[in-house]
Amino acid sequence: MFFVEVPVQNRPLFPCWKELASVSVANEINVSELLNLNSPVTLDQIEALRSALIGHQAGDVRQAVTELNQTIQAGNTSESLLARAGVAGYLLSQNDEANAALSQVQKDGVAIFFHAQVLTSLGDHYAAAQRFEDAGKNGYDQIDATLRQAGAMRAGGDVDAAEQMLRSVAASAASRAEYSFQMGCIWADRGDALTAVEYFERAVDMDPHHSRALFWLAAENSLRGNDEESIRYYERSLSKPPYYIGALLNLGLLYEDRESYQAAAFCFKRILDYDPNHEQALLYLKDIEATQDMYYDEDQARQEARMKQLLGRPVTDFELSVRSRNCLAAMDINTLGDLTEISEQELLAGKNFGETSLLEIRELLAAHGLRIGLNLHKVHSRDAFVDTSMSPEEQATMNRPIGDLSLSVRSRKCMNRLAIQTIGQILARTPDELLASRNFGVTSLNEIRLKLGEIGLKLRND
Repeated sequence: MFFVEVPVQNRPLFPCWKELASVSVANEINVSELLNLNSPVTLDQIEALRSALIGHQAGDVRQAVTELNQTIQAGNTSESLLARAGVAGYLLSQNDEANAALSQVQKDGVAIFFHAQVLTSLGDHYAAAQRFEDAGKNGYDQIDATLRQAGAMRAGGDVDAAEQMLRSVAASAASRAEYSFQMGCIWADRGDALTAVEYFERAVDMDPHHSRALFWLAAENSLRGNDEESIRYYERSLSKPPYYIGALLNLGLLYEDRESYQAAAFCFKRILDYDPNHEQALLYLKDIEATQDMYYDEDQARQEARMKQLLGRPVTDFELSVRSRNCLAAMDINTLGDLTEISEQELLAGKNFGETSLLEIRELLAAHGLRIGLNLHKVHSRDAFVDTSMSPEEQATMNRPIGDLSLSVRSRKCMNRLAIQTIGQILARTPDELLASRNFGVTSLNEIRLKLGEIGLKLRND
């Protein structure tokens, strides 16, 4: 799973995240003075910068970093200034600028450790592993540096060597949250999600603000449909900077799916604060604005709810003859809805089901504004796609499950809401029909067009 760090400007996203933050924001910090100290950067000073970013001083930090970079460009390239500029840049997710500054630091173990994290964010895992090792040699916590070095090796594809390195320090490191997190990643890479989740949960028990473990737990719960838990973990993962763009994006989609549009828009806007051209955030925000402009007929919604309740009523709730009851039970017809999804011919084909029972059923349904076969088209839409003009191979393609398209979580949920289960069913829809469905936006439509195009297919009328 890939993390991309992104800042959230000026304030925490929601109050609950502020409560989860591990640092106090009660006292304002002299950011400029902190960044211009002529001494090695310390972890306490870095936490003070985090505190400023969580509070209302993000603008101060950005301004101070800009001025510090100007000082460095003017010729003052002392290691302490390079270290502070680089670490602050990392917290602001200015990874390219942070890399330029921190790559010049050779003796400050803390700064070297943060340079390794910058390299990880940039995807240069081999270089990150080397810098984590260098951090340990230059005074940074040796165990922590080794754990993160193993993580960089694993991210670079050398899972076996990473696991061997982790086990070599297990006696000293097993009580640390980072050890449990890295072991969880090993198990996840080996395909054992359940064991991985156990390790991630152990990491969060040890450190309630372990952002990466919280992110993994959120993603795993989302895959299993546990949206409440997923939202809770994503929120907690955003308790302090640097933040992950993946967490903001996924959390926004979960909020949107629950029709919490204001909260979803907030997440997407925070991404755009960092990257104004972020394509997905722009499209998702546009979809939300379009959804909020749509007319929502509350009377129709109430009517649909009443109809759903009516169709779900069991036939045993009504006065029917013993023969009719027995015939319906034999045909596995249990609700009024079942009677609207079967034809009169199919009923009459049932054993011992005659005209008298058919008349009785007609009268029962008519009394509730229904009729036999009313929803028969819904059953047909769920049947296998059959077209005698197609070859067996083409028909097999039409009957492939929609899951074969590997759609995003957002689009999969749209398909579920529309009861679309096969590729043939989606091909029978036009773009306008899809867009007319509630919560189905341009982003999902473009994704479906792209996926269908990859197998040489397109929507009706496209």
